[in-house]
Amino acid sequence: MEGIDMIHEEDSKDKKIAVRVSVISIAVNLILSVFKLIAGIAAYSGAMISDAVHSASDVFSTVIVIIGISVSRKKSDKEHPYGHERLECVASVILAVILFATGAGIGIRGIQKIVSGSAEAMRIPGMLALTAAVLSVVVKEWMYWYTRSAAKKINSGALMADAWHHRSDALSSIGSFAGILGARMGFPVMDPLASVIICVFILKAALNIFRDAVNKMVDKSCDEATVQSMRNVALNSQGVVEIDDIRTRMFGAKAYVDIEIAADENLTLKDSHEIAESVHGSIERQFPEVKHCMVHVNPISVEEKTQYS
Repeated sequence: MEGIDMIHEEDSKDKKIAVRVSVISIAVNLILSVFKLIAGIAAYSGAMISDAVHSASDVFSTVIVIIGISVSRKKSDKEHPYGHERLECVASVILAVILFATGAGIGIRGIQKIVSGSAEAMRIPGMLALTAAVLSVVVKEWMYWYTRSAAKKINSGALMADAWHHRSDALSSIGSFAGILGARMGFPVMDPLASVIICVFILKAALNIFRDAVNKMVDKSCDEATVQSMRNVALNSQGVVEIDDIRTRMFGAKAYVDIEIAADENLTLKDSHEIAESVHGSIERQFPEVKHCMVHVNPISVEEKTQYS
C-alpha cells in the first residue's frame, strides 16, 4: 500500500507541475498571438498573421494537454485496473492533428497568395511585423525550453508535444522574420513564401508528435539502452544468478517491466520471494518511468550456477 500511495503522491505532484506550466503557456500565447495579429494586420504581413494563427492554436492545444494529463493521472479503478496513462497519448494525437491542420492551412494560404500575385498579396510589410517576429522567436524559444524541462521532469509525452509546439512556433517566427525582411528588401514574394516554409516545419513537428504517441499506445518497448540498464540493475541484485528474460512495454508515459531471473533451486520459497522483491524494488526506484515491475524466479541447479560464475 505504501508503494501505491507514493505513486499517487508523485502523480499529484506531476499534475500540479503540468498545470502550472500549461497556465503560463496559455497566458503567454494569448498575449503573443494578439500582439502578432495586430502587428500582422497593421504592417500588412501575411506571414505574421499566419504566425499569429499558429500561436493562437497553441492556446487550444495547451488546454488539451491539461485535460489529457489530468485524466491520465487518475487513480486506477475497477474498470481501468492498469490506470489511465494512455489517455495522455490520445491528447498528443489530438494535438498532432490540430498542429497538422494549422500547418496545412498556413501553407495553402501562402501558396494562394504566391499564385495570385496580386498587389494586395505582395504588399511590402511594415517594420512592426519585423519587430513582432524577433520578439516571437525569443519568447517561444524560451517557452520551448521551459516546457521541455517540465516534460522531462514528469515524463509527460503530451507536455513534451506541447514543448515541440512552442519550438515549431519559434521556427515559424524565424521564417516570418526572413520573409518579412526579404519583402522589405524588395522581394515581396518572400512574405507569402515564408508562410509555405512555416507550413513545412509545422507539418514535420505534427508527424513526429503523432508517431511518438502511436508508439506509446501500441505497447512499444523501452529503448535498448534503458532495457540494458534494467538488466544490469537486476543482475546486480543479491541472489540473482542470471537474467533469463526481460520484456518492457510503454503504457502512455509509464512503462511495465516483466523480468525472469534465475536463482539457486535450493533456496526456500521465502528466500526466493525476497530476491524477487529486491529486484522489483530496485527497478521501480531507479527507473521513475516504471509503473510496475513483475519478477518471476526460475530455479537453477548448482551445476548450471557454476557455469555462470
